[in-house]
Amino acid sequence: MSTDQTGQGGAQAPGSSGKSAGPDHELLQLITPAGERISHPEFDVWVKDITDEQLCSLFEDMTVIRRIDVEATALQRQGELGLWPPLLGQEAAQIGSGRALRADDFVFSSYRENGVAYCRGVDLTDLLRVWRGNASGGWDPYSVNMATPQIIIGAQTLHATGYAMGIQNDGADSVAVTYFGDGATSEGDVNEAMVFAASFQVPVVFFCTNNHWAISEPVRLQSHIHLADRAAGFGIPSLRVDGNDVLAVMAATRVALDRARRGGGPTFIEAVSYRMGPHTTADDPTRYRDANELEDWAAKDPITRVEALLDRKGLLTEALQQQVADKADAVASELRRGCTTMPDPQPLDIFKHVYSTPNSWLERQQDHYARYLASFGDPAGAVSEEGAR
Repeated sequence: MSTDQTGQGGAQAPGSSGKSAGPDHELLQLITPAGERISHPEFDVWVKDITDEQLCSLFEDMTVIRRIDVEATALQRQGELGLWPPLLGQEAAQIGSGRALRADDFVFSSYRENGVAYCRGVDLTDLLRVWRGNASGGWDPYSVNMATPQIIIGAQTLHATGYAMGIQNDGADSVAVTYFGDGATSEGDVNEAMVFAASFQVPVVFFCTNNHWAISEPVRLQSHIHLADRAAGFGIPSLRVDGNDVLAVMAATRVALDRARRGGGPTFIEAVSYRMGPHTTADDPTRYRDANELEDWAAKDPITRVEALLDRKGLLTEALQQQVADKADAVASELRRGCTTMPDPQPLDIFKHVYSTPNSWLERQQDHYARYLASFGDPAGAVSEEGAR
């Protein structure tokens, strides 16, 4: 489902003067945890086009990516993946923003935005290639306008800012969007990217998912103010949104995209959410966080609140629930099949995609390595040598 809406009848973007939207950065919320739709005149206009059918589609999207997450975690526990970074609890932040983007916008993400990748049309098997150890990338970035995930914390913000400078030079109205976590805001790369973005007023959206834990460090240790308030120091307007509210996230993202398309420069969005699972499957969050905290945030679950809203509107029918469950089952089955049938990489594959054009220096190394493999009398080495020639 595409729900892009950039003009919104020419409505002025909140905070377009460069100031932060909302007094003292109140948390923007349009759906309460109990599923009640809150009226917010300043932001309702940005989601007024969302029909009941599209709301059901957002519910399906969030349910499906949670199932992807559960299935991938199971695959890792079963030895099929080396590692997996769960997004459990952050579904609304990813779907709400991902479904607001246009096809020609370009995404630069961290390693946790698998839901955004799903929105961009990334093949399910490609989501797993890196985590299975079968590839150094995963997909062709230009086929879906989304870069492969960045493992180096915060580095993708520099890439997004540079890409946005290119958009600006081309005179296009597309936008670069970069995703990162609360922990990344303490990295120099993020701060440098924001300096450049503000200086040149480039069309980039900094989307920070504040999930409260930078691995094992709480966000309160990193910042004694709201993360959204940091942006003001760079001269970047910001929004602080309930990251578990899919409509609020969509509204905030559309505001930021509209500002960028109009030449208003960058925007910083702080989506306040919670990482319900571990940082990765190699992490044990019980060692550093209170179980009561987890219980409190479980009551704010992004999927159950949309489910409750649909129920209030009389849309949560048995047919819808079955449709969503069937789609989640089908996606999980495809994900597992793609993982377990993924062919192992060949030794000489390491030389692929290093340079975009032929390179004699690399070809010489490849030839030497092929001969080395063949010297063991291994059939695989012989095949590799033949393929190299």
